[in-house]
This record gives sequence, structure tokens and C-alpha cells, in this order.
Amino acid sequence: MNELAERIKRARKKAGMSQAQLAEACGWSQSRVGNYEAGTREPSLADIESMAKTLRVDKSELLLDMQPEVARPDVPPKASAADIVQRMLSKHGKSLSADARQKIADAVQETAVEVSGGNVVVGDFSRPGLVGDEVWIAHYNIRAAMGGGQIAADYPEMFQDVRVSPKHLRELGVDFEEHYHLKIVTGWGQSMEPTIKHRDPLIVDVHIREFVGDGIYLFSWDDHIYIKRLQVADEDHFEMISDNTRHKDRMISRDMTFIQARVLLVWNAHLV
Repeated sequence: MNELAERIKRARKKAGMSQAQLAEACGWSQSRVGNYEAGTREPSLADIESMAKTLRVDKSELLLDMQPEVARPDVPPKASAADIVQRMLSKHGKSLSADARQKIADAVQETAVEVSGGNVVVGDFSRPGLVGDEVWIAHYNIRAAMGGGQIAADYPEMFQDVRVSPKHLRELGVDFEEHYHLKIVTGWGQSMEPTIKHRDPLIVDVHIREFVGDGIYLFSWDDHIYIKRLQVADEDHFEMISDNTRHKDRMISRDMTFIQARVLLVWNAHLV
């Protein structure tokens, strides 16, 4: 395990979070966090910033070794940057004027005082062009049927992460509480055309697990998973509605309908 992986794991445990909790808060798969902690995948600076924010630590604690060194009597203390520069000036700076050497030494000493509280290197770790609120949302390996229904998988695995801007989603009219409630699933079939086409990716809110008004939901019924419009038909039934007029609507029991998420946005890709 490399040093960065160890620091990520140490910070997570110190925060009292599991890999699954950290992954959920960042909008990732648990396996992704596991790979970071095993050192088999290198996180980007944006990923490090996301983990640091979730774990409530400064990103420098993940990027740099903040553990205090244990002094050993047989090992001389490390020379400071100021000491090293002073030695270099003494040895190689003879061509400089005394005033120039003093200005360089004073500047180095001033910088050393500013960071004397630790071995933190001050630097700009921002990534050029990064959207300020850019986050990852997970893409589930789930096919929700817009037709005859898909058999639900017991343990759907995430196979792709998608980077989005929550601010931009809200500008598009997508309403949600937290970005880590958002996931992506795939629509399957033709019964919701033209609203949702076959194999369209869909952004869903998994925080919505009950009927909150007319809309398109991802739900299980009769041991199958569907993406359909739901409306209240009566006290005991929903009306399961297809946007494609060639598919019949039907009444389904509310007691046997288990809502998994609400569909918020269709990620259409149209050829032009």
C-alpha cells in the first residue's frame, strides 16, 4: 500500500466512516474507495478534494504526510530549508553581493517561519477548468424496463461513474436535496417513447422511496423492475401509465408496488 492510500484509510477511520459511507457521500462505488485505499487506483485532485470535504479534513492531510516524526538519538535532525539555502549561499553565492545574499537569506527565513507549525508545503492544488461544484454520480448496472419488466438483480454493481455539475442540473430544473442521492440507470424498451427511448440513461433520485405525486418512477412490482408513470387510481391502486400509446395502461396494487427512485432527467443522446 502506498503512502497516499494509507493516509486516505487513516483519515476515513479517524472520521468514523466505513468505505461504503464515504463512497455514498462522494457519489462513488464502494469498490472505488477500496481501490484508493489499496493503492490500486490513483485518485485525481478533484477526488482528493471530495474525500477531504466529506472527512472534514484539509486536503493537505491526504496529499502530504502529516504524521509527526519520532526522534531517534542515532539520527541527526533534518536540516531546514533555510539552513540548506544558507549553506548553498556560503558555498556557491560568493559572486553575489553581501546585500543580495542577505535578501535571499531573509526571504527564505521569513517563509520558514510562516510554515514552522508543520511540514506542510503551500501550493495550489486546483485543477484548471474544474467546475466548482463538479461531482461524480454512480451508474448502476440496472436495466429498468419500459415494457414487460426486467427481473431485479439482488446486488446491482456500479460499472461507471459520471461527472456532473449539481448547479447545472438545478439550472435545468432538476430538483434534489443532495447530489449523492442521484444515480444513473438505463431505460429498456419502447413503452415510454417518445419521452424515454430504448437504452436512454436516466438520472434518478434514490432518496425518494415513496409516491410523492404524479411522475415517472423506478419501481418493482410482481418481482420485476419498471420505469413508468404512476398516478393514484384509488385508495388501493396505482395506474401504471406508458407514454407510448401502443402500450396499454394498467392498474396495479399499491401494496405490491415498491418505489426505488424517482426519475428526474433523461440523458438523451440524439444523432444529428
